[in-house]
Amino acid sequence: MALKAGDRAPNIHVGDFQLSKLRGKRVVLFFYPKSDTPGCTKEACEFRDASKKFTKLDTEIVGISPDKTEAQQKFAQKYGFAYTFVPDSDHAVAEAYGVWKEKSMYGRTYMGIERTTFLIGADGKIEKIFPKVKPVGHAAQVLEAIGA
Repeated sequence: MALKAGDRAPNIHVGDFQLSKLRGKRVVLFFYPKSDTPGCTKEACEFRDASKKFTKLDTEIVGISPDKTEAQQKFAQKYGFAYTFVPDSDHAVAEAYGVWKEKSMYGRTYMGIERTTFLIGADGKIEKIFPKVKPVGHAAQVLEAIGA
């Protein structure tokens, strides 16, 4: 069954990160396919550039990809991202959120992340889902949904 607005967001507990510890704040959970690739970099940089606006709105930004921790850390350092990244190398989190999907490129099908963002309310419920995200302009779209 696919998640929808109003559903309780599935808890995430990976390493030191626990989504339930952010209860009381809004959370922007953005799933992206691969660190340090053109589209993912654009999207992550837009969230970085708007991070002060999100902070003023008491909203945490969390990026999730199937990359290993080291790749995410390198990505964050290279571009100066000060928000949280969560590794999902076994794609269990992506599966729980319904964003691990069959994709195709150049006639080849494979499983991967469908770029999707979840806006989670302070109560832990999903406020809005942004499916099939286009990286450019997305952070502004999310801010608008929050009412900024």
